[in-house]
Amino acid sequence: MLKVRIMPTVLYKNFGLVKGIGFDSQRRVGSAIQAIKVYNMRQVDELIFLDITATNENRCPDFQLIDEIADECFMPLTVGGGIKNIEDIRMLLKVGADKVSINTMAVKNPDLIRLASLEFGSQCVVVSIDAKKMPDGNYEVFTHSGTYPTGKTPVEVAKSAEEMGAGEILLTSIDRDGTMTGYDLDLVKSVSECLSIPVIASGGAGNYQHFLDALIKGKADAVAAASMFHFTEQTPLEVKSFLKQNGINVRT
Repeated sequence: MLKVRIMPTVLYKNFGLVKGIGFDSQRRVGSAIQAIKVYNMRQVDELIFLDITATNENRCPDFQLIDEIADECFMPLTVGGGIKNIEDIRMLLKVGADKVSINTMAVKNPDLIRLASLEFGSQCVVVSIDAKKMPDGNYEVFTHSGTYPTGKTPVEVAKSAEEMGAGEILLTSIDRDGTMTGYDLDLVKSVSECLSIPVIASGGAGNYQHFLDALIKGKADAVAAASMFHFTEQTPLEVKSFLKQNGINVRT
């Protein structure tokens, strides 16, 4: 069994980091470089950096910014936001990203997943799925930073991504995002159980037990969090210690 990874997520918007609730009501939480320097000292397994306005503003990733961030980042770095084509991916990897996170284009043009996995390897390709629970109790995938309904279920998109060659799935609950009330375990489990590639649970972590629940009850392979690490004194290292005490094989 692969060792469980603890992955902070940093959300970038207009020259700074932000965090909100339910993909909305964002407030600034500092600079990207400052956050990365802190995580360098906290034994973080991987870092997820998402430019949350690039797609809606129809612009490509900020390659210069990623270059600067990668120079300061001493852990594997996953970058998402604004990726439209294979050249965007090539450039992100060239300037220092270890993996790319494809969200909107994973639904709009799934063939990009196949092309990227063939050219760069599936280990570089993360498909990011943002899902919301609808009034009928079913889940629907939203793109464009959670603003555009697709009519597709998370399971549909996840299975397609795996078939196209994605190396892992970053699964975020829009409803739980920023609430620190716990992951949507039904959502996580529904996707984890239908795939053979790793699923990273995201959206809702507020304490150490939430991570354990996502791994045990949700059957996730890794866990990501943002608000908990930005707004509380809880750290990734303490998460690892708690999980290890509860029988989870974590990276040290």
